[in-house]
Amino acid sequence: MSAPRQILPGTTYLLTRRCAQRQFLLRPSRKVSQIITFCLACAAQRFAIRLHAYIALSNHMHLVVTDTYGTLPEFMHWLNEYVAKCVNAHLGRWESFWGPGSYSSVRLVDQEDVLAKMVYAHTNAVEAGLVRTAREWPGARSLPEDLARPADEIKRPAGFFRDNGPVPEKVPLRLDIPDALVDAGGDPVERLARAVEAREHEIRSERRDVGLGFLGRRRVLRQSPFGRPESTEPRRGLNPRIAAVDKWHRIEVTQRLRDFVAAYREARERYLEGDSSVRFPWGTYWMRVRLGAQCCGP
Repeated sequence: MSAPRQILPGTTYLLTRRCAQRQFLLRPSRKVSQIITFCLACAAQRFAIRLHAYIALSNHMHLVVTDTYGTLPEFMHWLNEYVAKCVNAHLGRWESFWGPGSYSSVRLVDQEDVLAKMVYAHTNAVEAGLVRTAREWPGARSLPEDLARPADEIKRPAGFFRDNGPVPEKVPLRLDIPDALVDAGGDPVERLARAVEAREHEIRSERRDVGLGFLGRRRVLRQSPFGRPESTEPRRGLNPRIAAVDKWHRIEVTQRLRDFVAAYREARERYLEGDSSVRFPWGTYWMRVRLGAQCCGP
């Protein structure tokens, strides 16, 4: 049995979802970018998710979000389902869209962890050797200055949603400054922008030192959505659930997560034995939402 997820309201995450067989199914185009941003705006609005940063590369996407009310699984289910259906309809395909298994969710513990993962998301296309700066990426993505701008109205993409269906014709895509950056003091947008610029410069220097360039916008746009990278993907690596620069915070949060898993498994065993009065630990999601199991308070 896989370890249960602990879903705690108010938690900030780095979320990742990858396409099946690493195919470039999210390869940038005007239509694909509209699908991604519309579905993201709809899902965030439906489930009260605060969106801080996002980027969709050709075969995966990263989001940095805060889960206001503990609805992260529902948010990701809706987002993944409708991005897959809309892009499949656009490409004329029927097969599985996302890779096997679930999405990756990494809990961000401290201010520096939130900043680091937002920088990671913003510079992901640069890190992958695709473009020289985050601004050059031609697909769906946010930039640090978007946090200080009014929400954009995203029009519903044609091709999948019904004109008279429940999905609205337009929906605002709103980016929100995370509390962790506000609490750090100073101008959070400027601080993030400086960190992104510094990381871009660092990546360019590293690639130049080993003789590597960048693919560039034009070649990215010429790729087939049914292609895939020539490089192999590392397998059987670590799948972290927590990101914490501070060693002692990391140890503390990791231990709390272990305690949660142990308490959950003990409660689940009692529940399966017929004890419906057993209380699951705070943060239990599936048993509470699907089966109505009782949970302890925070």
